[in-house]
Amino acid sequence: MTSSSVPGLTRFNAADDGAARAALSEVCASTAWVEELLRGRPYPDVRALLAASDTAVARLDQAGLDEALAGHPPIGRPTPGDAVSAGEQRGMTGAPPALAAEVRDLNLAYQERFGHVFLVCATGLTAEELRDALRHRLGNPPDREREVTRTELGRINRLRLTRLAESVLMETASATVSTHVLDTAAGRPAAGVTVALAARIQGAWSAVGTAETDGDGRCGGLPALPGDATHARLRFDVGPHLSRERAGGAAFFPEVTAVFAVAPGEHYHVPLLLSPFGYSVYRGS
Repeated sequence: MTSSSVPGLTRFNAADDGAARAALSEVCASTAWVEELLRGRPYPDVRALLAASDTAVARLDQAGLDEALAGHPPIGRPTPGDAVSAGEQRGMTGAPPALAAEVRDLNLAYQERFGHVFLVCATGLTAEELRDALRHRLGNPPDREREVTRTELGRINRLRLTRLAESVLMETASATVSTHVLDTAAGRPAAGVTVALAARIQGAWSAVGTAETDGDGRCGGLPALPGDATHARLRFDVGPHLSRERAGGAAFFPEVTAVFAVAPGEHYHVPLLLSPFGYSVYRGS
Protein backbone atom coordinates (compact mmCIF):
# COMPACT_ATOMS: atom_id res chain seq x y z
CA MET A 1 0.00 0.00 0.00
CA THR A 2 1.60 3.29 -1.11
CA SER A 3 1.52 6.64 0.64
CA SER A 4 -0.97 8.00 -1.89
CA SER A 5 -3.48 5.26 -0.98
CA VAL A 6 -3.30 6.00 2.77
CA PRO A 7 -4.72 9.51 3.32
CA GLY A 8 -3.25 10.08 6.80
CA LEU A 9 0.25 9.08 5.67
CA THR A 10 -0.02 11.33 2.62
CA ARG A 11 -0.92 14.29 4.84
CA PHE A 12 1.85 13.42 7.31
CA ASN A 13 4.44 13.30 4.53
CA ALA A 14 3.25 16.65 3.14
CA ALA A 15 2.79 18.47 6.47
CA ASP A 16 5.21 21.20 7.52
CA ASP A 17 7.73 20.25 10.19
CA GLY A 18 5.74 21.91 12.98
CA ALA A 19 2.53 20.02 12.25
CA ALA A 20 4.32 16.71 11.69
CA ARG A 21 6.35 17.15 14.87
CA ALA A 22 3.16 17.83 16.85
CA ALA A 23 1.51 14.69 15.42
CA LEU A 24 4.52 12.54 16.26
CA SER A 25 4.74 13.98 19.77
CA GLU A 26 1.22 12.68 20.37
CA VAL A 27 2.52 9.22 19.51
CA CYS A 28 5.71 9.29 21.62
CA ALA A 29 7.14 11.87 24.03
CA SER A 30 10.78 11.13 23.17
CA THR A 31 12.34 14.07 21.32
CA ALA A 32 15.00 11.83 19.78
CA TRP A 33 12.36 9.44 18.42
CA VAL A 34 10.32 12.32 16.99
CA GLU A 35 13.29 13.95 15.26
CA GLU A 36 14.50 10.67 13.76
CA LEU A 37 11.08 9.98 12.23
CA LEU A 38 10.88 13.54 10.93
CA ARG A 39 14.20 13.13 9.14
CA GLY A 40 12.91 9.98 7.43
CA ARG A 41 10.06 11.66 5.57
CA PRO A 42 8.58 11.04 3.07
CA TYR A 43 7.68 7.43 3.77
CA PRO A 44 6.59 5.34 0.77
CA ASP A 45 4.17 3.24 2.82
CA VAL A 46 3.05 2.42 6.36
CA ARG A 47 5.48 -0.50 6.60
CA ALA A 48 8.42 1.86 6.08
CA LEU A 49 7.08 4.25 8.72
CA LEU A 50 6.72 1.44 11.27
CA ALA A 51 10.18 0.10 10.50
CA ALA A 52 11.65 3.57 11.06
CA SER A 53 9.87 3.71 14.41
CA ASP A 54 11.30 0.32 15.45
CA THR A 55 14.80 1.52 14.59
CA ALA A 56 14.35 4.79 16.48
CA VAL A 57 13.04 3.00 19.59
CA ALA A 58 16.00 0.59 19.52
CA ARG A 59 18.41 3.55 19.39
CA LEU A 60 16.97 5.39 22.39
CA ASP A 61 19.50 5.89 25.16
CA GLN A 62 18.56 5.93 28.85
CA ALA A 63 17.49 9.58 28.77
CA GLY A 64 15.43 9.11 25.61
CA LEU A 65 13.65 6.08 27.02
CA ASP A 66 12.93 7.93 30.27
CA GLU A 67 11.51 10.85 28.27
CA ALA A 68 9.23 8.49 26.36
CA LEU A 69 8.03 6.81 29.56
CA ALA A 70 7.23 10.17 31.14
CA GLY A 71 4.60 10.70 28.46
CA HIS A 72 2.56 7.68 29.54
CA PRO A 73 0.09 7.77 32.46
CA PRO A 74 -0.16 4.89 34.96
CA ILE A 75 -2.45 1.99 34.07
CA GLY A 76 -5.93 2.76 35.40
CA ARG A 77 -5.33 6.51 35.58
CA PRO A 78 -5.29 7.98 32.05
CA THR A 79 -4.62 11.70 31.86
CA PRO A 80 -7.88 13.72 31.79
CA GLY A 81 -8.62 14.76 28.23
CA ASP A 82 -6.27 12.14 26.75
CA ALA A 83 -8.61 10.06 24.60
CA VAL A 84 -5.75 7.98 23.21
CA SER A 85 -4.57 6.64 26.58
CA ALA A 86 -8.15 6.24 27.78
CA GLY A 87 -8.96 4.16 24.70
CA GLU A 88 -5.84 2.03 25.06
CA GLN A 89 -6.66 1.38 28.72
CA ARG A 90 -10.30 0.62 28.03
CA GLY A 91 -9.93 -2.74 29.77
CA MET A 92 -9.74 -0.92 33.12
CA THR A 93 -13.07 0.86 32.57
CA GLY A 94 -15.64 -0.53 34.95
CA ALA A 95 -13.12 -2.74 36.78
CA PRO A 96 -14.43 -3.80 40.23
CA PRO A 97 -13.19 -1.47 43.00
CA ALA A 98 -11.06 -4.20 44.60
CA LEU A 99 -9.34 -4.99 41.31
CA ALA A 100 -8.80 -1.30 40.50
CA ALA A 101 -7.28 -0.79 43.96
CA GLU A 102 -4.98 -3.79 43.46
CA VAL A 103 -3.77 -2.41 40.13
CA ARG A 104 -3.15 0.96 41.77
CA ASP A 105 -1.09 -0.64 44.55
CA LEU A 106 0.89 -2.75 42.08
CA ASN A 107 1.60 0.38 40.01
CA LEU A 108 3.05 2.08 43.08
CA ALA A 109 5.14 -0.97 43.94
CA TYR A 110 6.43 -1.13 40.36
CA GLN A 111 7.41 2.55 40.30
CA GLU A 112 9.15 2.18 43.64
CA ARG A 113 11.14 -0.82 42.38
CA PHE A 114 12.07 0.39 38.90
CA GLY A 115 11.81 4.19 39.14
CA HIS A 116 9.47 4.68 36.21
CA VAL A 117 5.87 4.10 35.15
CA PHE A 118 4.74 0.56 34.29
CA LEU A 119 4.44 0.51 30.50
CA VAL A 120 2.47 -2.13 28.65
CA CYS A 121 0.69 -2.21 25.31
CA ALA A 122 -2.74 -2.26 26.97
CA THR A 123 -4.87 -2.33 23.83
CA GLY A 124 -7.24 -5.29 24.01
CA LEU A 125 -6.17 -6.39 27.50
CA THR A 126 -8.68 -6.87 30.31
CA ALA A 127 -8.23 -5.45 33.80
CA GLU A 128 -7.29 -8.93 35.04
CA GLU A 129 -4.67 -9.34 32.31
CA LEU A 130 -3.18 -5.93 33.12
CA ARG A 131 -2.99 -6.85 36.81
CA ASP A 132 -1.35 -10.19 35.98
CA ALA A 133 1.22 -8.46 33.77
CA LEU A 134 2.10 -6.12 36.63
CA ARG A 135 2.48 -9.02 39.05
CA HIS A 136 4.70 -10.94 36.64
CA ARG A 137 6.97 -8.07 35.66
CA LEU A 138 7.54 -6.95 39.25
CA GLY A 139 9.76 -10.02 39.53
CA ASN A 140 12.03 -9.06 36.61
CA PRO A 141 15.62 -7.91 37.23
CA PRO A 142 15.98 -4.18 36.38
CA ASP A 143 18.02 -4.76 33.20
CA ARG A 144 15.53 -7.31 31.90
CA GLU A 145 12.58 -5.06 32.74
CA ARG A 146 14.18 -2.15 30.90
CA GLU A 147 14.27 -4.18 27.68
CA VAL A 148 10.71 -5.43 28.18
CA THR A 149 9.67 -1.79 28.59
CA ARG A 150 11.46 -0.83 25.37
CA THR A 151 9.64 -3.63 23.53
CA GLU A 152 6.26 -2.46 24.88
CA LEU A 153 7.05 1.12 23.84
CA GLY A 154 7.75 -0.09 20.32
CA ARG A 155 4.43 -1.93 20.18
CA ILE A 156 2.51 1.12 21.42
CA ASN A 157 4.25 3.41 18.92
CA ARG A 158 3.41 1.01 16.09
CA LEU A 159 -0.30 0.99 16.96
CA ARG A 160 -0.45 4.76 17.31
CA LEU A 161 1.44 5.37 14.08
CA THR A 162 -0.88 3.01 12.23
CA ARG A 163 -3.89 4.97 13.47
CA LEU A 164 -2.17 8.21 12.46
CA ALA A 165 -1.47 6.90 8.97
CA GLU A 166 -4.95 5.50 8.40
CA SER A 167 -7.08 8.22 9.95
CA VAL A 168 -7.77 11.93 9.65
CA LEU A 169 -5.89 12.89 12.80
CA MET A 170 -3.78 15.34 10.86
CA GLU A 171 -6.75 17.51 9.99
CA THR A 172 -9.46 17.13 12.66
CA ALA A 173 -9.60 17.74 16.38
CA SER A 174 -11.55 15.66 18.87
CA ALA A 175 -14.85 16.75 20.37
CA THR A 176 -14.84 17.37 24.12
CA VAL A 177 -17.60 17.09 26.72
CA SER A 178 -18.25 18.61 30.14
CA THR A 179 -21.27 18.67 32.43
CA HIS A 180 -22.73 20.27 35.55
CA VAL A 181 -25.28 18.62 37.84
CA LEU A 182 -27.68 20.82 39.81
CA ASP A 183 -30.19 19.51 42.35
CA THR A 184 -33.15 21.82 41.74
CA ALA A 185 -35.14 20.40 44.67
CA ALA A 186 -32.35 20.99 47.19
CA GLY A 187 -31.32 24.25 45.54
CA ARG A 188 -27.62 23.38 45.35
CA PRO A 189 -25.07 21.56 43.19
CA ALA A 190 -24.97 17.76 43.31
CA ALA A 191 -21.46 16.77 44.40
CA GLY A 192 -19.97 13.29 44.18
CA VAL A 193 -22.08 12.08 41.25
CA THR A 194 -20.20 9.60 39.06
CA VAL A 195 -20.46 10.40 35.34
CA ALA A 196 -19.48 7.90 32.62
CA LEU A 197 -18.77 9.07 29.06
CA ALA A 198 -19.07 6.77 26.03
CA ALA A 199 -18.70 7.36 22.29
CA ARG A 200 -20.49 5.84 19.33
CA ILE A 201 -18.13 4.97 16.48
CA GLN A 202 -19.46 3.27 13.35
CA GLY A 203 -22.63 2.34 15.24
CA ALA A 204 -20.91 0.72 18.25
CA TRP A 205 -20.56 2.21 21.73
CA SER A 206 -17.26 2.21 23.57
CA ALA A 207 -16.37 3.61 27.00
CA VAL A 208 -14.21 6.75 27.02
CA GLY A 209 -13.83 7.54 30.73
CA THR A 210 -15.45 8.40 34.03
CA ALA A 211 -15.23 11.32 36.45
CA GLU A 212 -17.02 12.63 39.52
CA THR A 213 -18.71 15.98 40.05
CA ASP A 214 -16.87 18.35 42.38
CA GLY A 215 -18.29 20.45 45.20
CA ASP A 216 -19.76 22.84 42.64
CA GLY A 217 -21.44 19.98 40.78
CA ARG A 218 -19.11 20.37 37.82
CA CYS A 219 -17.44 17.55 35.93
CA GLY A 220 -14.83 18.96 33.56
CA GLY A 221 -12.20 16.20 33.65
CA LEU A 222 -13.74 13.85 31.09
CA PRO A 223 -11.38 12.60 28.33
CA ALA A 224 -11.78 13.92 24.79
CA LEU A 225 -13.82 11.80 22.41
CA PRO A 226 -12.14 9.77 19.65
CA GLY A 227 -11.88 11.80 16.47
CA ASP A 228 -14.32 9.60 14.55
CA ALA A 229 -17.09 9.64 17.20
CA THR A 230 -20.56 10.55 15.88
CA HIS A 231 -22.48 10.52 19.18
CA ALA A 232 -21.68 10.84 22.87
CA ARG A 233 -23.45 9.35 25.86
CA LEU A 234 -23.36 10.66 29.42
CA ARG A 235 -24.59 8.30 32.12
CA PHE A 236 -25.13 9.92 35.52
CA ASP A 237 -25.20 7.65 38.58
CA VAL A 238 -27.61 9.85 40.56
CA GLY A 239 -29.09 7.14 42.81
CA PRO A 240 -26.68 7.61 45.75
CA HIS A 241 -27.15 11.39 45.73
CA LEU A 242 -30.95 11.24 45.56
CA SER A 243 -31.07 8.57 48.27
CA ARG A 244 -29.02 10.74 50.60
CA GLU A 245 -31.25 13.74 49.94
CA ARG A 246 -34.33 11.62 50.77
CA ALA A 247 -32.81 10.40 54.05
CA GLY A 248 -32.04 6.96 52.68
CA GLY A 249 -35.18 6.50 50.59
CA ALA A 250 -34.82 4.69 47.28
CA ALA A 251 -34.27 6.94 44.28
CA PHE A 252 -37.00 6.90 41.63
CA PHE A 253 -34.36 7.62 38.96
CA PRO A 254 -31.19 5.69 39.94
CA GLU A 255 -29.44 6.83 36.78
CA VAL A 256 -29.92 9.34 33.98
CA THR A 257 -28.62 8.87 30.43
CA ALA A 258 -28.22 11.56 27.80
CA VAL A 259 -27.23 10.78 24.18
CA PHE A 260 -26.35 13.56 21.75
CA ALA A 261 -24.70 14.06 18.35
CA VAL A 262 -21.16 15.44 18.19
CA ALA A 263 -18.85 16.88 15.56
CA PRO A 264 -15.01 16.97 15.57
CA GLY A 265 -13.46 20.02 17.21
CA GLU A 266 -16.64 21.08 19.04
CA HIS A 267 -17.07 21.38 22.81
CA TYR A 268 -20.35 20.18 24.34
CA HIS A 269 -21.37 21.36 27.81
CA VAL A 270 -24.44 19.31 28.76
CA PRO A 271 -25.79 20.17 32.25
CA LEU A 272 -28.28 18.02 34.16
CA LEU A 273 -31.06 19.61 36.23
CA LEU A 274 -32.14 17.00 38.74
CA SER A 275 -35.10 16.52 41.10
CA PRO A 276 -36.51 13.41 42.85
CA PHE A 277 -39.18 12.75 40.19
CA GLY A 278 -37.92 14.53 37.10
CA TYR A 279 -34.86 15.81 35.27
CA SER A 280 -33.83 17.73 32.18
CA VAL A 281 -30.66 18.09 30.15
CA TYR A 282 -29.70 20.75 27.63
CA ARG A 283 -26.70 22.02 25.67
CA GLY A 284 -25.15 24.86 27.63
CA SER A 285 -22.13 27.02 27.00
